[in-house]
Amino acid sequence: MTGGTGLLGSHLLAALSSHGYRNVTAFGAEQYDLTHERDVERMIADLKPEAIVHLAAVVGGIGANRLHPGSFFFKNLMMGSLLMEHARRAGVGRFVSVGTICSYPKFTPVPFREEDLWNGYPEETNAPYGLAKKMLLVQSQAYRQEYGYDGVNVLLVNLYGPGDNFDPESSHVIPALIRKCVEAAEKGAPSLSVWGTGKATREFLYVEDAAEAIVLAAERLKDSEPVNLGAGMEISIRELSEKIAALCGFEGDLVWDPTKPDGQPRRSLDVSRAKKLLGWSAKTPLEEGLKRTIDWYRGKR
Repeated sequence: MTGGTGLLGSHLLAALSSHGYRNVTAFGAEQYDLTHERDVERMIADLKPEAIVHLAAVVGGIGANRLHPGSFFFKNLMMGSLLMEHARRAGVGRFVSVGTICSYPKFTPVPFREEDLWNGYPEETNAPYGLAKKMLLVQSQAYRQEYGYDGVNVLLVNLYGPGDNFDPESSHVIPALIRKCVEAAEKGAPSLSVWGTGKATREFLYVEDAAEAIVLAAERLKDSEPVNLGAGMEISIRELSEKIAALCGFEGDLVWDPTKPDGQPRRSLDVSRAKKLLGWSAKTPLEEGLKRTIDWYRGKR
């Protein structure tokens, strides 16, 4: 498992264990830098994997994507492309590519259906990241056609949960809001600033639910067509912010900054293919998942 030290990796290890998998190795960039071909070759020679679940990604919120579009594109593209090619050469039996909702076109009709994936250009602030991850879908389909290589693809919405990244420079919206609201509540601040207008909508999937879905995808998918993994509901950033503020005990005002970008106007997935092919649907209600995440953050500060 690549990206094994990140948010999803730790929960995926637990899910694999609960399904009876015992010889699972997870690693991060400090062991093998997958943007370098020599490290990819060394990893495969060292670990001799029978299957690979590729979680590793260079990710961040809108701010990080705007600051680092070139490095986000290059690093994500090289990691995935080199890894799949060398897995194919080495005879690794199965490759599970974990993609992103950021690959969808900016104005995709809601809910996003997998067949709409190629009907336009992604939202500009995260297009380099989304397109780099989307190339793994192209690569796996091409490799299946030419080489009969067994690569499968899932597309994730925004994840959240215990173990998330709360760094203000690179965090996604939920951990960023949790940190802001917890700190503002402790200080008794009268207000806090939130990016954008609050009108954009997003869908969020609790990380334990995502991990279970990926295990099932590794076991059950039989072709390279993409499969959406999401909670099947959308919420506005304004409503989400108000919910997080209340759960954190922040009673001040949320002040919206419309000079900051909203990102993609709406995001929500059609998850019917996942239900049909995997027999899976998300189980954790948003409010319950937020409470667990806030409790974890407060305990780890």
